[in-house]
Amino acid sequence: MHRAVLTAASTSALIVLLLSLKPHQPAGLTGATDRAGSAPAPSPTGHSQRGGHPAEGTYTGAPISTRYGTVQVAATVKSGRLTAVKVLHAPSGNGRDREIATYAVPRLTQEALSAHSARIDAVSGASYTSAGYIRSLQSALDRAGV
Repeated sequence: MHRAVLTAASTSALIVLLLSLKPHQPAGLTGATDRAGSAPAPSPTGHSQRGGHPAEGTYTGAPISTRYGTVQVAATVKSGRLTAVKVLHAPSGNGRDREIATYAVPRLTQEALSAHSARIDAVSGASYTSAGYIRSLQSALDRAGV
C-alpha cells in the first residue's frame, strides 16, 4: 500500500513537471533558408509608394525553402492595405504535406487579411509551412513598401 501511494505521488509530480515545461522551437524552424538569396526582386504589377501615394498592386514574396518544401505568396495591396494573398507555392511533396497545407494555408490567409500584415500566429501542426508563409508574405509587403 505504501508503495502504491509513493508511485502515485511520484507520477503526479512528474506529470505536473512535464506540463509546466515550455516547448522549445523545433530545430530548423528559425533557420529556414531563403534560397532566393540576393536575386533581384520581381517587379510588382502596379506601383509602390512613390511621391507619397499609397502602395497599389500585387507583389510577389520571396520563395522560402522549408524542411518540407518551398512556400511563396503574392500579396495584393490597395491604398496601402493588404487586400488579398495568393499562395504560389506550398509544400506538396507527399500526401501529408498537401494535407497540412490544405488546412494551414486558408487559416494563415484569413489571419493575414484580418491583421492586414504578416504579424500573425503560426498554425498548430504546420510550423514550417507557417514560418515560410509569414516570411514570404513579409517580403512581399516589404517590396510594396507597406
